[in-house]
Amino acid sequence: MEDTESSMQPLAIEDDDNCTKDGTVNYRNKPANKKKTGNWKACPFILGNECCERLAYYGMSSNLFLYFTNQLNQHSVTASKNLSNWSGTCYVMPLLGAFLADAYLGRYWTIASFSIIYILGMTLLTLSATVPGLRPTCSKKDVCTATHTQTSVCFLALYLIALGTGGIKPCVSSYGADQFDDTDEAEKKHKSSFFNWFYFSINIGALIAASVLVWIQIHIGWGWGFGIPAVAMAIAVAFFFSGTRMYRYQKPGGSPLTRLCKVVVAALRNYQVVVPEDKSLLYETSNAKSVIVGSRKLDHTDELRFFDKAAVILQSDHKKDSIDPWRLCTVTQVEELKSIIRLLPIWATGIIFSTVYGQMGNLFLLQAEYMNSKLGSFDIPEASLGIFDTLSVIFWVPVYDQILIPIARKFTGHKNGLTQLQRIGVGLFISIFAMISAAILEVVRLRIVQRHDLYNTKQVPISIFWQIPQYFIIGCAEVFTNIGQLEFFYEQAPDSMRSLCAALSLTTAALGSYVSSLLVTIVTDISTRNGKTGWIPDNLNRGHLHYFFWLLAVMSVMNLGAFIVVAKRYKYKRAVGTLR
Repeated sequence: MEDTESSMQPLAIEDDDNCTKDGTVNYRNKPANKKKTGNWKACPFILGNECCERLAYYGMSSNLFLYFTNQLNQHSVTASKNLSNWSGTCYVMPLLGAFLADAYLGRYWTIASFSIIYILGMTLLTLSATVPGLRPTCSKKDVCTATHTQTSVCFLALYLIALGTGGIKPCVSSYGADQFDDTDEAEKKHKSSFFNWFYFSINIGALIAASVLVWIQIHIGWGWGFGIPAVAMAIAVAFFFSGTRMYRYQKPGGSPLTRLCKVVVAALRNYQVVVPEDKSLLYETSNAKSVIVGSRKLDHTDELRFFDKAAVILQSDHKKDSIDPWRLCTVTQVEELKSIIRLLPIWATGIIFSTVYGQMGNLFLLQAEYMNSKLGSFDIPEASLGIFDTLSVIFWVPVYDQILIPIARKFTGHKNGLTQLQRIGVGLFISIFAMISAAILEVVRLRIVQRHDLYNTKQVPISIFWQIPQYFIIGCAEVFTNIGQLEFFYEQAPDSMRSLCAALSLTTAALGSYVSSLLVTIVTDISTRNGKTGWIPDNLNRGHLHYFFWLLAVMSVMNLGAFIVVAKRYKYKRAVGTLR
């Protein structure tokens, strides 16, 4: 038996050939063909795919709240919770898709496979709104009843769509960014712009959805309203496959969760080990390649030093012919885990922002139902107001990319004008005013109700267009926070975990939906005690929806404070070979 004390001392060791794998960015294309693939040449296919897919998604989902209340005959609170739960699931499933992409399938085949599931869900949803026996029975327009079976088919279709989005959402933005080589200065400088235009393409699709498709759903029928998004999704898939020969491909690096677990287990097994002061003594491959397929080496950092124990080489490791990966890990593996842990506080501060953002498809619609939606003789669908959020994004993306960045660059000296965290923080600040705007509007609306005794009137004489400021403010906040998060989670993720980290950023939207659902449940339970009507009753004229908006405004202020604290302490990832 070996001496315990001596086995706990760090020891230098030569790199084991068995541990060396191709750790560079692995393109299926030969290096000679690199100039013919990737970069902006591949992006039109990816951006076109995203535009059509988002058109399909928002065209199907923008008006779901009213579909639940008017077609499925659900109460406002029930519809709100069902919508929040489904929307949340759409942003949780990317964890599954991202894991498969990073570990086994790669981003290309993950997008392709889950797109088929997406189309099946869209097709079933269309059938549920058109086929007799599957569609709700209506005595007149928007006065319908749905059987348990009809409701179940509708939700089966919706959750198939949620599963389909799981393989697309976390991969498309990362796949687009993969087309730019981090080691090529000419290409890398375009990557930040790619994220801006990627988000721009999302909102072009959303613009068509919030205007044309919402109008079709209200005035022509839900069969056409769901059928056109299904066709749009088919076009999205065609766009994606059309660019196959132009793409650069990155090989999957194996299960990222297994690698993270190995570091934790190795650190715990070596908990008595003393980490050497000279960090060059920690275990790492001796050549330029990482042991992890598709990932560059990461520089050692001094944070979370407990996990460095996983990379301390012992005499027992030196005497073995091969390395036990559950006892000894490379510095890069350790830094992968550290990178993920450092991301978590930033990730957590995105939840409240997503809660605020989610109100556009939820309680903003409920508020709009009790306002005058007439524009002359034309009746404006409530969900169409989302077009002003989209127009705001379409306005602000080129303004930010072409005007604000050069101006900010002069003051900050940063190549992108603002750092990723500064950009996110600005968006969080702006989002506060969206809730303030919504609350003030509801106070004004209720005063009109009280002044003219309109408690039983569905459309109060105040124009629906007074909601424009709250939508426009959220759109401005999106350009800063959502695009900042896309870039931040891509850049700060380990190379072989970029899909997973993109999915992690998307889960803030899921948790935001769940938080919204939870808040509605809690608020309803507390505010309806002793026979009171509550904050969000079926007749909103007798409620206090503005209290809910004020609550979200206060939570947003507190969230911004928490973000500032964690952002100041954050240290950006240092990847070997990355151009800065």
